Amino acid sequence: MTYDTIIRNGRWFDGTGAPSQLRHVGIRDGRVAAVSAEPLDETGCPDVVDATGRWVLPGLIDIHTHYDIEVLDGPSLAESLRHGVTTVFLGSCSLSTVHVGGSDAGDLFGRVEAIPRKHVLRAVDAHKNWSGPADYVAALEQLALGPNLAAFIGHSDIRVATMGLDRATRADVRPTRAELDRMTNMVADAIDAGFVGMSSQQLLFDKIDGETCRSRTLPSTYAKPAELRRLKTLLRRSGRVLQSGPDISNPLNLLSQLAQSVGLFRAKLKTSLLSAADIKANPLAIRVAGPLARLVNSLGGDFRWQHLPVPFEVYADGIDLVVFEEFGSGAAALHLSEEVARNELLRDEKYRRRFRKDYDTKFGTRVWHRDFFDAEIVACPDPRVIGKTFGQVGLDRGLHPVDAFLDLVVEYGTAVRWRTTISNHRPEVLRKLAADPGIQLGFSDAGAHLRNMAFYNFGLRLLRHVVDAERAGRPFLSVEQAVHRLTGELADWYDIDAGHLRVGDRADVVVVNPDALDDTLDGYAESPVAQYGGLSRMVNRNDAAVDAVLVAGRAVFRAGEPTALLGVQRTGQFLPAGRRSAAPARAAG
Repeated sequence: MTYDTIIRNGRWFDGTGAPSQLRHVGIRDGRVAAVSAEPLDETGCPDVVDATGRWVLPGLIDIHTHYDIEVLDGPSLAESLRHGVTTVFLGSCSLSTVHVGGSDAGDLFGRVEAIPRKHVLRAVDAHKNWSGPADYVAALEQLALGPNLAAFIGHSDIRVATMGLDRATRADVRPTRAELDRMTNMVADAIDAGFVGMSSQQLLFDKIDGETCRSRTLPSTYAKPAELRRLKTLLRRSGRVLQSGPDISNPLNLLSQLAQSVGLFRAKLKTSLLSAADIKANPLAIRVAGPLARLVNSLGGDFRWQHLPVPFEVYADGIDLVVFEEFGSGAAALHLSEEVARNELLRDEKYRRRFRKDYDTKFGTRVWHRDFFDAEIVACPDPRVIGKTFGQVGLDRGLHPVDAFLDLVVEYGTAVRWRTTISNHRPEVLRKLAADPGIQLGFSDAGAHLRNMAFYNFGLRLLRHVVDAERAGRPFLSVEQAVHRLTGELADWYDIDAGHLRVGDRADVVVVNPDALDDTLDGYAESPVAQYGGLSRMVNRNDAAVDAVLVAGRAVFRAGEPTALLGVQRTGQFLPAGRRSAAPARAAG
């Protein structure tokens, strides 16, 4: 018996949470052909990976990305692959490119996801040769995909394609019966094509780019209950997932999204809600996330929070950061895309008084803590301020922190680069969240916010946290449980053929060096994005932690370097929901 690849003598994890074991893994035709306690016959095998002292894991799954644009011109999606992520989900936060054209896609993605609008428009218009979900899947599979893809259909996508961007973003306009029928058919077609479900969004500080409807909230936020019920009915009947983000300023909206999962005299609705985070601005909120999920599920629901299992550290160039959208003065500045007009506003004393009032207001729900003493300057043409917070600069200059910030932004614009941690800053809370069954691990936003954050290696960072806790005698998850949470648990819930490493399973594999799960995982790095005109993107670089990454049994990364296959030949594929292979035996031999 010959194999295409043998992974020899590694600590093998099957993705179910079962105990890991030293095993030899044989791969043939893109599937696991053998998992053996005894060495496999290597005769004629062209690729033997020595995994002694290494972990052999199922490829990790990222359930929340915005790769919808990047995948068109850069289908290798190497920044995720290099960290062991072999399956990514498209279509999050109501945004997909299944139906809209380039101009509308530019308006939808450009501001809220901080992907330059001109590149969105060009990529979609250059590639779009599809007219619906099935054609979209076929078009993706014509690309040299690196990882596997799964997808949500975006509510804002179908709303704009049906109603037009202007009508879809007016509070006094509802879809006609024919338009609602068309949207319903679009969701039904996506379900038939194997999409995992629909993403929607009710969060009110996600804003539209462009000129026509600039600064209106995303189209899905204008949907009324009747429209939402109609579309959710399809998800209930098919067992597919609703991914959504609540209007955090409206507790009733949050409670209704929780309650909808239960069903009550109708099918339950699988719901994945954004997000469970230990927010600095509201440290008590996280205490209710787990109990709420457990309550909903105990009543017959199927509800999960999405959660990023690492500190949510963000960077910003000047005032260009989405969290400024959540209060009036910040949104007013971001509404102005032209630098001269924006700087004129930032200089205006009446505007500054408004900003100071927003900054000093301590009441109300918020994401950003609005504390410029917790915002460190990391780059600036004036070297005297580097390493200081805006609050400290204000003290040095006898200014309110807001005035210190605005003065620097007016003088240096985007050359002022700074960072802060918005949430997930308490390790003990992260440990509790990582072990909570009502919480899913993901929410990387990979492919978006290119200058603001990099969580491509969130899975490796969770594994590091688990190992460090074990060594300190304070375990909160076993390594097997953590691997399951990052792989098989997600694949099973979304019903896709991924996340396991048993005989007969897809051979999506990452070989991890546990000794290199160290502080390099937290390092800052940047790399240009060719398809975005060389824009420098924040990335992660911890190549010693991952020895090899295989997709469908074919090596795409080795020791931090892409193989000759990546970006040239297709290794990944679209994984349709509900079409998994039969569960195989756990081991052979």
